[in-house]
Amino acid sequence: MARVKRGVTSHARHKRVLDQAKGYYGRRKNTIRIARQAVEKAGQYAYRDRKVNKRNFRALWIQRINAAVREMGLTYGRFMHGVKLAGIELDRKVMADIAMHEPEAFRAIIAQVQSVLDVQAPKQTGPVAGVAA
Repeated sequence: MARVKRGVTSHARHKRVLDQAKGYYGRRKNTIRIARQAVEKAGQYAYRDRKVNKRNFRALWIQRINAAVREMGLTYGRFMHGVKLAGIELDRKVMADIAMHEPEAFRAIIAQVQSVLDVQAPKQTGPVAGVAA
């Protein structure tokens, strides 16, 4: 059986890691052992931050919607409740974009939500029936 020399595969593997480490500072870019650790850690950060990114963008959309609805005298929570009652199926990303770039269209959405909230029965604030004081 012929002897298998693995220099080519090792070199290819090392080259792949060093290509991924391109642009890193110091020995992280050209020493295979350190570059491998750096690339591994970078992958962990990338995985974690793909999830953090989703949270950050959702928070940003909520802030933008909140700022826009407060100008019209609503809070974010009441507005979103009204959106659900009105059956508006726009997500927060789209609503935040409309609020920023098309304020007139967003005012129309707010008006629709306010009309639904006005029709909804107000909460009872008096004493509850059947409960002794």
